[in-house]
Amino acid sequence: MDNYQNVKQKRRAQWAWYFYDFGNSAYAAVVLLAVFATYFKQGVVGGAQGSALWGLALTISMAVVAVFSPILGALADYSGRKKRLLFIMTLIAVVFTGLLFLVEKGDVVLGMVLFIIAEIGYRAGQVFYNSLLIDVADEDEIGRVSGNGWAIGSFGGIICLVIVLALIQLNPGNNLILRFSLVITAVYFALFSLPLFFLVKETHRPQNKEGKSYIGVAFARLKKTVASVKDFKEFMKFLGSVLIFNNGIVAALTFASIIGVVVFNVTSIELMIFVIVIQLTNMAGAYVYGLLGEKIGYKNSLINSLVVMIISVVGMMFVPNKIGYFIVGSLAGFAMAGVQSLDRTMVSVFAPAHKNAEFYGFSSLTGRTSSIIGPGVMGATATGLSAWIYNSMVKANIAAAADPGALLLAEQIGHRFALVTIVFFLIIGLMPLLFVDEKEGRIAARKSDAAFSGKK
Repeated sequence: MDNYQNVKQKRRAQWAWYFYDFGNSAYAAVVLLAVFATYFKQGVVGGAQGSALWGLALTISMAVVAVFSPILGALADYSGRKKRLLFIMTLIAVVFTGLLFLVEKGDVVLGMVLFIIAEIGYRAGQVFYNSLLIDVADEDEIGRVSGNGWAIGSFGGIICLVIVLALIQLNPGNNLILRFSLVITAVYFALFSLPLFFLVKETHRPQNKEGKSYIGVAFARLKKTVASVKDFKEFMKFLGSVLIFNNGIVAALTFASIIGVVVFNVTSIELMIFVIVIQLTNMAGAYVYGLLGEKIGYKNSLINSLVVMIISVVGMMFVPNKIGYFIVGSLAGFAMAGVQSLDRTMVSVFAPAHKNAEFYGFSSLTGRTSSIIGPGVMGATATGLSAWIYNSMVKANIAAAADPGALLLAEQIGHRFALVTIVFFLIIGLMPLLFVDEKEGRIAARKSDAAFSGKK
């Protein structure tokens, strides 16, 4: 009977963990993809400069998270307060997502500031959410639970998008409704995050801090882990790969809707349908790669998903119309789910249980550090190429100065071929991954846990 209750409690905790992903995926779908990204670029800023400023906002938010996430991860390990820290970050993300409603045409600084703070809460919260994976799943089911969370999260993004799409379609061209969709997203995120805070228990109890303050312990632990990384060589090789390829993943995610609007002239309704399709293929990708990882190894599955991602981005550079945009985008959504869900699974595989949140903090440091570069390079390249092409057209007397048609054509060509930056990051990032030994990484984590248990 006790075993039955334990199994029941674990399943309940897993579903609570899934529901958090169900809620926060609405932020990714609405803010990063379907609504705010293009609204900021086209409606708030206008012109190619909007891409550069969007990339800059992402760069700033990623930089802040990169600095603080490893410290917060170490603090969470010692205090046993991953849930409390996750609650604080979730609250920040929810409140400032709702405040994006205030951003109107020309409010560039306000839009960037509110978005940056919301993005910090969203990204930093993922450190603690991901680190709770070992509290809801046994070692032999981590891959499946992680994949399920990603798939269910994608479905949550779809539900929120359908609600938003219905409102916008009933009120075409109404910016007030478009902005109100951000309030809906914030409420949606908040509601579905609640089960986690009530039903998930932190099974890894706080460690003895020996009379030190939590901040002091966090810095001491962080320093010790930096000194001991030589014992986790496979983990470090894996992070080296993530450091590079994550640039391309984040840039692809955050510029997908802008590419659609600028290059393929998709409408706001078509864009939301596109994102819903992407979320569906995302669900399929998370499920398929979760199963594939358990069968052929997580590293091999990650390599497979990166190769498919490269093919899809190259395809996006050459597809001629909206139909091609939808097809190639669907393939990218399938592959991206594999990359991102397997990424967090491999951290759990390589991390000793007693340093789980800390390793997620280091993983976040790597991911956020790489994310500083990717969106900024993509945005700057798109803007720079657009300006160069336009100026070349004017100098060659192909177009007149200030010709709106020439400006649009230059912007379309510039954004399309800026995608080569994403391909570059993905290919170069794939190289170190080929030399990661997953089996050796697991062995190193187990040895560390055994040594830690022996000292207690």
